[in-house]
Amino acid sequence: MEKTQQILLPADQPQERPKLELKERVGIVEAILFVTGNAVEKREICRALEIQEAELEETLDAMESGYDFDRRGLRLLRFGAHVQLATRPDYAPYVEKLLQPVQKQSLSSAIMETLAVIAYRQPVTKAEIEQIRGVKCDYSVQSLTAKGLIEEVGRKETLGRPILYGTTDAFLRHFCISSLSELPEIDFSKLAEKLGGGKSEEEKTEDFMESMDNGMDAGV
Repeated sequence: MEKTQQILLPADQPQERPKLELKERVGIVEAILFVTGNAVEKREICRALEIQEAELEETLDAMESGYDFDRRGLRLLRFGAHVQLATRPDYAPYVEKLLQPVQKQSLSSAIMETLAVIAYRQPVTKAEIEQIRGVKCDYSVQSLTAKGLIEEVGRKETLGRPILYGTTDAFLRHFCISSLSELPEIDFSKLAEKLGGGKSEEEKTEDFMESMDNGMDAGV
């Protein structure tokens, strides 16, 4: 019987994707952020574009400068390991006129106080928060955890090993800052004195919020 010779073809080699130019990267990242609508991890964008972090940072710098130079309606938010598109605050009154009434998510004074202590003193335990505020903060901690603004970051090496809390990237996004270094300075020793001394709870809250007013805005 005559044998037929089988010809083996080489496996299809995956073709290497051509390197993306900066202008094209800017367009792709803008499309990704626009479609998702939410904060996106930088590493996920790098994976999608098959680029290194340095190339992504170059892309984000170009996007940010373009938005700012042309004063476009969008701006780029960079916080921690995430990036997101947002509207320019200057144009908010015009958007509100069209979408009246605009629903805003706000945080109560008690929750804001708790969040501020965590932001400045992290990692911090619930007992340490209560020592500064002078009141129980179980509900505030639970609420902030549920909103994703704080998270458990470990346990303190002391009796009972209480939970340590810290802020998240969602906290940075909520207050439109890129890092904790942008928070205004607060002297907690002087603040603790103001919060003591027989003042009513309402007066204590006003004192605390006055100290936070320069850098903490509860609006989304």
